[in-house]
Amino acid sequence: MPTLNETFPVSNPDSAWNTISDLNKLIPCVPGAKVVSADSPESAKAAIEVKMGSMGMTFTGPVTIQSADAGSKTVKIHAETREAGGQSNASGDVTIALSGSNGTVDATANVSGKAASMGEGTIVAVLGQLIKTFAANVGKA
Repeated sequence: MPTLNETFPVSNPDSAWNTISDLNKLIPCVPGAKVVSADSPESAKAAIEVKMGSMGMTFTGPVTIQSADAGSKTVKIHAETREAGGQSNASGDVTIALSGSNGTVDATANVSGKAASMGEGTIVAVLGQLIKTFAANVGKA
């Protein structure tokens, strides 16, 4: 289960907080991701297209904000997704924290099925790039 950590600059902390505390704004910050349907700012169904080696996969499933603390500007998110062909699953927990002009993303992922057969090195490389780009997008929010 890979764990990824990324630190990023934040240009406008208030705007970044508005983004990380609303899944409708946050999900599009993830490369290849979109909101499929939203129940509320804290609960949505998302889809993400991911390239792993020569395989392209689309994962879909619920994403929820489990906790949001405006005082510490920290959000904890959980996602539970399934690949469109049903041969892979991915779940993850992400904590995003803002502090002054910096932010951090701590993510833990669990990938199983066909996607896991790509090997942990490939999975970590793909997720690492997603987190880097995602963090940069949130920092510009």
